[in-house]
Amino acid sequence: MSRPDAAAGGVDRERERLNVVTQETRFALLQDVLGHPEGLPTLRELDYVNPSKSDSTIRGHLSALQEVGVVERVELPPERRSRDRPHVFYGLTDDGREFLDRHGLLRAEETLEATYAAVEKTDEIARYEAAPRPER
Repeated sequence: MSRPDAAAGGVDRERERLNVVTQETRFALLQDVLGHPEGLPTLRELDYVNPSKSDSTIRGHLSALQEVGVVERVELPPERRSRDRPHVFYGLTDDGREFLDRHGLLRAEETLEATYAAVEKTDEIARYEAAPRPER
């Protein structure tokens, strides 16, 4: 006997995730994560490339992406941290990458990387971009 409730739950979860990731600001943040040279930008970097959004708005959208398992918060281990360098980063989860790929949302990844690289960066942002990243 089939289990329509279980199947519907999977479809509902997929639909919920699509609604979350295709919201304009969240989709822009995902593009920024994909375009980042390390795939792990900091909140400060995301704030810089989204000047019309406050860091609290960005934080809220990242939280929504985390709740559906597309984005994860990744921290440098304490022994690798430095006072003048960032230690919190945001990147796609493996499941999030598979989800985006399954829905054709990774097709422009190379273009996003080129676009991100072309952004003129302040010294502070260049320093953040060059900061050590955690192993994933």
